[in-house]
Amino acid sequence: MKILTSLALAALATISASAQDKKPQIQVLSDIKFSGYVMTQFQASDQEDKESNSFNIRMVRMALEGRLLQDFYWKVQIQANGNTSNLGSSPRMVDAFAEWQKYDAFKIKAGQFKRPFSFENPMHPITQGFMGYSQGITKLSGFSDRVGEHASNGRDVGVQIQGDFLKNNSGRNLVHYQVGVFNGQGTNQKDVDQRKDIIGGAWVMPIKGLRIGAFGWTGSYARKGTWTEIDANGNTHDKSGVRSVSRNRYAFSAEYAANDWTVRSEYIHSQGYGFKQSMSSGKETDCNINYAAGDKADGFYALMIAPVVSKKLYAKARYDIYRPRAEWSTSKTNYEIGANYWIGKSIMIGAEYVRVNDRSLKKHDYNMVDVELDVKF
Repeated sequence: MKILTSLALAALATISASAQDKKPQIQVLSDIKFSGYVMTQFQASDQEDKESNSFNIRMVRMALEGRLLQDFYWKVQIQANGNTSNLGSSPRMVDAFAEWQKYDAFKIKAGQFKRPFSFENPMHPITQGFMGYSQGITKLSGFSDRVGEHASNGRDVGVQIQGDFLKNNSGRNLVHYQVGVFNGQGTNQKDVDQRKDIIGGAWVMPIKGLRIGAFGWTGSYARKGTWTEIDANGNTHDKSGVRSVSRNRYAFSAEYAANDWTVRSEYIHSQGYGFKQSMSSGKETDCNINYAAGDKADGFYALMIAPVVSKKLYAKARYDIYRPRAEWSTSKTNYEIGANYWIGKSIMIGAEYVRVNDRSLKKHDYNMVDVELDVKF
């Protein structure tokens, strides 16, 4: 909150100074905007031995954004239910970046922001439309990543270039590209193994509303601690230091979003092992690798959000499968149907029923219900 308050005071000081000085000048800060959203949730599940039903504050975020010297866009966003010291439930920084936007075909962004991987990852969690991001996005785009990285909401710290070019006769760009270099450690973390992740993608937009793209990611995730190795003779050896696991991933994506309809599908494949213990407190030092989980995983989803009453009521359905070892015997599939109702442009009530088939469980099938009230301001 101190960051947001300081920026707001600086903006007010700049506006006040400009009002007193009648000479033409370039505004340092302009177009300042404060925004945020609250997502409340009720979710119930009849999973055997894990039955549950609970109200939940899914997410509370606040952001300050604007322009700097006209050519730069900046944004700072915090999440009230997350933190930077032990990655628990107190506030934490989500976004903090600036982007030079002088040219459409070449923009430079630096700071902490969304990794440029997949269509769904950068989407707003409310307008994304469902009770959560798809399983493949969650596990393979840095939300609750399979390598054991702390929950990072699909973000990392780095530098990225991106742009749109090749305009058609109506002035609409047909091609987009984006590529960045990142620490590989997720949000609010310095690099550990001094190796960097390279993530990028490109898509074509042959007709209005249609995107067809592909993405790639190569890099690593590391932590400092201890682990045990077994040599060729079966002897165990205790090791300590920095240990890394690889992340090599690709994705294919397609989306049509026009005329109040949304149809989207993505496939993601990952190669690379993960740590046995996931980072949650920020103090984990267990560097043992979970070889039993395998070094391959993949996920696929296909969804549709269709208007029943334009701009108000929408029906939705999603098929969502994730295979943590890229094998059918490990698959978890969600079959989802539901509806979203918008009250104006700022309030959405969403409800859905989910039939889950999880082959890793003794009893594969169970049911879930999710109801949300989401407010943007």
